[in-house]
Amino acid sequence: MAEQTKTINREKTIVRTGIIGIIANIFLASFKALIGVAVHSTAMVLDAVNNFSDVLSSVVAIIGTKIASKKPDYKHPLGHGRVEYLAQMIIAALILYAGITALWESVQKIIHPVEADHSALSLTVISVAIAVKIVLGLFVKGQGKKVKSDLLISSGTDALFDAILSTAVLISAVILLIFKFNIEAYVSVIISLFILKAGFEIIKEAVDDMVGHRVEAEYTKKVKDSVLSFDEVYGAYDLVLHNYGPDKYLGSLHIEVDDTMTADKVDALTRRITAKVYQDTGIFITAIGLYSRNSSDEKLMRMRDEIEKLVVDHKHIKQIHGFYVDEENKRITFDVVVDFDEKDRAGLVAHITDDVKKALPEYEVAVALDSDISDQ
Repeated sequence: MAEQTKTINREKTIVRTGIIGIIANIFLASFKALIGVAVHSTAMVLDAVNNFSDVLSSVVAIIGTKIASKKPDYKHPLGHGRVEYLAQMIIAALILYAGITALWESVQKIIHPVEADHSALSLTVISVAIAVKIVLGLFVKGQGKKVKSDLLISSGTDALFDAILSTAVLISAVILLIFKFNIEAYVSVIISLFILKAGFEIIKEAVDDMVGHRVEAEYTKKVKDSVLSFDEVYGAYDLVLHNYGPDKYLGSLHIEVDDTMTADKVDALTRRITAKVYQDTGIFITAIGLYSRNSSDEKLMRMRDEIEKLVVDHKHIKQIHGFYVDEENKRITFDVVVDFDEKDRAGLVAHITDDVKKALPEYEVAVALDSDISDQ
């Protein structure tokens, strides 16, 4: 219930912030366009075009959030959260279109110059626009961080960026009035390039989210801290979190427990872990695997410490876990986490296996390779 309320509040915040952005940008774009045409200022007109693209971006953000907030259904049992990433791509496309159009017009003005005629009114409009964009940008970005919305954060950053670009227009206008030297067409080119850069950065971020990237350390730490709060758990490993929209994760992991635990105790423990992790983090753990820990033989426990020292001495080994000795069958098993700088991962595992066999020739050794998926 609490999670549902959080989702509803998040949606309302994004929609409300988007509407404020729409109103502010329509106001700014209209005045900039009128004054820009009147004084023949290409830079101001292009700035107005950029504001109109911001209006469309806010509309896309609102629609995308509404769709992303829809409840799961038969075809989409894990919800529609990833629609927000698609919305980011659309916003990026709008920004790129505005940037390409602006660049083309700017180059045309350099080839065929049109003298701008700035006045006190046009300079006042630009100054007001700068102030409004700074306030709007800080507000939108702050709301985005509050509800963890990349859409709002991108929109707020873009607004602050617009304030910088408008400042460049203001400076060029002052230079024209004082020194009678027109640099607006060149400023327009710079504005266009920055617009394009912003579009490509948003595309990169959205693609990164859709492809899947390393989960932030704060998430993995919260989950593992929650799991390790249980006395029966000696370690939490192999955490994998799958993202299904901003701040929406499903996950799985392994826990290390005593080899004396019975199935009923394990069942009760894993249910309690799932409930606590969800309560603490909002992340739903779909599966919990088990690593058995030698807990009744001091000799085997010392063996673990010795092998761990032997293994971690190898370069690119980040961790050893899941260690267990089957004394009856003389078999040792454990996993090693290898970082991505190691080119021959299988070769490293084979080398480690040989080293352990040499140290303990009476045992069969099985080493499993784990990737450095999440912060350990």
